[in-house]
Amino acid sequence: MLIGEVARRSGVSARMLRHYDSLGLVRPTGRTVGGYREYSAEDMRRILCVEGLRSLGLSLRQIGRALEDPACTPSALVGDLIRWAEDRLEREQELLERLRTVDASAPSGWQGVLRIVELMHGLNSPSAARRQQAVLAPAEDVRVPTELLAGAVLAESDPNVAGALRWALARAGSDAVASVVSGAYSENVDIRRRAVLAIAEMSGDEATAVLADALRDSDPTVRRHAALASGTRGVTAAVPTLVGMVVEGTNDVEAAEVLGRLSLDPECADRIMAALVDELAAHSADSAVRIRLTQALVEMSGTIAQGVLGQLAHDGDRAVALIASASLRPVRVVGLPDDESCDDAGRRHPSQVLRR
Repeated sequence: MLIGEVARRSGVSARMLRHYDSLGLVRPTGRTVGGYREYSAEDMRRILCVEGLRSLGLSLRQIGRALEDPACTPSALVGDLIRWAEDRLEREQELLERLRTVDASAPSGWQGVLRIVELMHGLNSPSAARRQQAVLAPAEDVRVPTELLAGAVLAESDPNVAGALRWALARAGSDAVASVVSGAYSENVDIRRRAVLAIAEMSGDEATAVLADALRDSDPTVRRHAALASGTRGVTAAVPTLVGMVVEGTNDVEAAEVLGRLSLDPECADRIMAALVDELAAHSADSAVRIRLTQALVEMSGTIAQGVLGQLAHDGDRAVALIASASLRPVRVVGLPDDESCDDAGRRHPSQVLRR
C-alpha cells in the first residue's frame, strides 16, 4: 500500500507517517519503482501498535524503546504508565485546588492573587518558622479562604504554627466551623485532636454541638480537649471527663477550674460534689489523687463544698488537711488590724496583698 492508502486506513496523516519513518519507528518495507514508500500488512500492524501506545500516553521515544527492547514486557510498561498517570493526576489535582483557593478569595486584583499564592507557598514550607510567619503576615485586605486555613490546621504538627492557624481560623468568619468540622470525625486520631482544638476556639451553637459530640470520642485526648471547651460553655455532660482528669492528673488544674464554673448551677453542683466525694472514697490510699480532688473541691461554690472541706481539714493525710484548712481560713489584709480587712465601703484596696 502506498502512503496515501495507509493514511486513509489507519487515520494517521501522511505527514506523521513520514515522521515515523524519519525516527525509524515505522519504516515501509519497500519502495516502488518511482521511489514511493510502500507499506506491507506487517507495517500497518506496527502503525496501529504505535497509535495504540500513543493513546496510553507514551511518547514516540518511549514507544520506540518498548517495541525494540525485548526486555520490555507489556505488564512492566503498563505499570509504568499507571504510575506516570497517577503522578500527573496528583499534580493536576494540586493545581486545581490552588486555583479554587485563589478563586474562593474573590481577589479584586492581581495583588490579591499573589498574596494568596504567597500564603499557600508559605504554608507548604518545610520551615515551621516560615509557616507561622505566613499565617501571621498582614492580610492586606485580602480575604483568606477558610478552607485553606482549615486544611493547614488539620495537617499542622508544630504547636506554635498550629496555634497561629487556630487563631486565624477562629477569626475567619461564620463558616470557620463548617470548614474544619469534618476533621472532628476523621478516622485519623491526630486530625480529630487538631480539629477539636481548633473548634474549641470558635463560638456559636454549631461549635458547641461538635464539642459535645467529641465527649464520646474513643480517644481520651480528644475527650479531654472537648471537656475543657464544653465545660467552659456550660455543657454539663463534660463533668465525668473533667472529674476523671482531676483523678488522673491530666490538666487537673484547668479541669478543676471548669468544674468550679459549672458548680455555679446548683443542680450541676450537686452532681459534681457527688462525683468528687465518690472519688475521694475510691482513692482513700492514694495521697496524690486525694490532694488533687481536695484542690478541686476548693474551686466549688456553695455550702456543701465548705462542709466537705471542713471534714477534710481533719483528714489523716496531712497534705489534704492543710489544703482543706487553708481554704476555710478567713482572708486577712496585710497591714490592717486583724478585725479590719476592707475599706469603709467594704472594698479591699487594690494595693493590698491578700493572704490566707
